[in-house]
Amino acid sequence: MADEPLPTRWSFQEFKLFYDSKFGRKREAKAEDGAANGQAVHSTTHSNGMSNGSGRVKNTSDLAIYEQFRNQDRNNLTHSNGVPSAGVDELPQRSLLPPFESAEVRALAESLSRDIIRGSPDVKWESIKGLENAKRLLKEAVVMPIKYPKYFTGLLTPWKGILLFGPPGTGKTMLAKAVATECKTTFFNISASSIVSKWRGDSEKLVKVLFELARHHAPSTIFLDEIDAIISQRGEGRSEHEASRRLKTELLIQMDGLTKTNELVFVLAATNLPWELDAAMLRRLEKRILVPLPEPEARRAMFEELLPPNPEEIPYDLLVERTEGFSGSDIRLLCKEAAMQPLRRLMTILEEKQELVPEEELPKVGPITHGDVEVALRNTRPSAHLHAHRYEKFNEDYGSQILH
Repeated sequence: MADEPLPTRWSFQEFKLFYDSKFGRKREAKAEDGAANGQAVHSTTHSNGMSNGSGRVKNTSDLAIYEQFRNQDRNNLTHSNGVPSAGVDELPQRSLLPPFESAEVRALAESLSRDIIRGSPDVKWESIKGLENAKRLLKEAVVMPIKYPKYFTGLLTPWKGILLFGPPGTGKTMLAKAVATECKTTFFNISASSIVSKWRGDSEKLVKVLFELARHHAPSTIFLDEIDAIISQRGEGRSEHEASRRLKTELLIQMDGLTKTNELVFVLAATNLPWELDAAMLRRLEKRILVPLPEPEARRAMFEELLPPNPEEIPYDLLVERTEGFSGSDIRLLCKEAAMQPLRRLMTILEEKQELVPEEELPKVGPITHGDVEVALRNTRPSAHLHAHRYEKFNEDYGSQILH
């Protein structure tokens, strides 16, 4: 059956109604009785979208950010007597996305907005044992400029690029989570998959849009984990693709442009291979902080935190002495191995029984003994101590230190 003939002359409202019904826009048209008086037709959105004043429908990624801003500003939009004002359900004053020149760039911005960490990672400075030098440098570079912006002007303009380097498993990502928790900034958790695209030219656009989003939501922090996978050393002698080189160039240009703006946008990078980074990137990462293997005091604090309370005396001195060269991740694996020994003994007893023991009748797991600690020490090996001297050498050449 042929379609109905279309009218020869369109009014704006007629075309709008026809377009919404024909192409499946997620909204429902609602007309009021009074069309003869020139009354406008208002559109309402479907339950999975929300329209703004221009009639556009916000998608799911926008709604997530919208809910975040609305919850933050809900208290500010109430009267002094606690009664909500009429503007509670209105859009926040700051737009969710900055104005872009095309819908294609806006789509890239929407994809990057999914990498914004919504909600606190709940990692406090106190929960990170040791690393006092790294925590102090991070507070000086990121936290203090946000809390006391009056002092960080002129020559004392805050550092825009910070590099955390050190052996794997020493707490670099934990420090980044602490920054996201304590600073309460917009936190972009970016990896190589976030800014690398198979389409020609999109990778550079993604980098540019990322920094535009960060400036729009300032104060903000861009966390680039494993940055050596994104911007390793450039050179003709290396097998480097043209698209990779263009991506690195755009990232360097955008980071250099941060110094020309007044917005508080920090780039926090982490790597296990700092000697693989390009020299131009090292220049832009002004603060280069070593996250070393834990000291004896930090290792003891980790054991006391991780191991469950025990009526028997746990040989902490032996653990600290025998774990020289262990990273924080290795110490956690060691504690897990020690805690598994009483459970293994219990599982052996349970497996000897023919029938299944009900959950409410299961016996409790016994305490950790001195022998369990010895077995765990024999079965666990450090994983990050082989290149410790290389990190020390890099820290002497490029690292940031606090002189007491």
